[in-house]
Amino acid sequence: MTVTIGVHASNPTLYYLSRLDVAAEELAAVGETAVFHHYTDGVRTGRLLTEGVIDFGGTGSTPPVTAQAAGHDIVYVAVSAPRPDHGALLVPEDSPVRDVAGLEAGTVHLTIGSWQTHLVAKALDDAGLSYATDITAERSGPDSEKLLRSGDITAWVAQGPQLAAALRTGGLRVLVRTGDVITDRSVFFTRRDLAERRPDVIEALLRALRRADAWAQAHPREAAAIAADDQGGTTDDWERALRALPWRLEDVSEEFLAEQQRAADIFVRTGFVDRAVTVADAVAHRA
Repeated sequence: MTVTIGVHASNPTLYYLSRLDVAAEELAAVGETAVFHHYTDGVRTGRLLTEGVIDFGGTGSTPPVTAQAAGHDIVYVAVSAPRPDHGALLVPEDSPVRDVAGLEAGTVHLTIGSWQTHLVAKALDDAGLSYATDITAERSGPDSEKLLRSGDITAWVAQGPQLAAALRTGGLRVLVRTGDVITDRSVFFTRRDLAERRPDVIEALLRALRRADAWAQAHPREAAAIAADDQGGTTDDWERALRALPWRLEDVSEEFLAEQQRAADIFVRTGFVDRAVTVADAVAHRA
């Protein structure tokens, strides 16, 4: 079979995997071939798996939960180590907002449907506020940093090189550090039929992911230059962002499933998803 691996720029492991030959090498060892399908919105990963457009994908913590809520039969296969410094919720340096409670009635820019939704929803929930009713959540865009600096929005979730650039420029401060609220893991998942029918393919893909991680960790400057040339930003900011990542895969543990279940429960309470999700259902059953 040909295994189609979904790739989008927000997942660094898959992004660098698509630049290397390791997926082809590992899949060849189990008699299969690899191709990559590039797309822009990780939120679509569950649907792309169900439709057979891709066979394997990876995102942050939120899209697998919304995929389950939409009825997609996904299976978790691996997660990254926690990424505490991958992102942060920023406010202007002179903002009167000193804690999460101060966001009430404010406008927050974030990538809706990504791990950033998990971050903001849980931070608000911990403060006794609701993502659905106590803030105005708007999709971030190219002007989000400018709007924050001008005072037109209350807060903005930045990640990776955007976060590095914003902090380097100054005038903004961290209201919430991601690692103080959620683990913010990369999450890798597939369709149930593939996970249960061809565990050898999944193991080959995980070996390829580990090799891609090892390459990025060993070559941060080269990896940064590739991303800056392809996605914009400076090589220095990319390098700082990439060095903050753990570049290590972990098994799908009970601890991780519990993290995801807490996120799913918050999403249901706030109406971000419209039905309850049992995260433990997204685990492969093998004979």
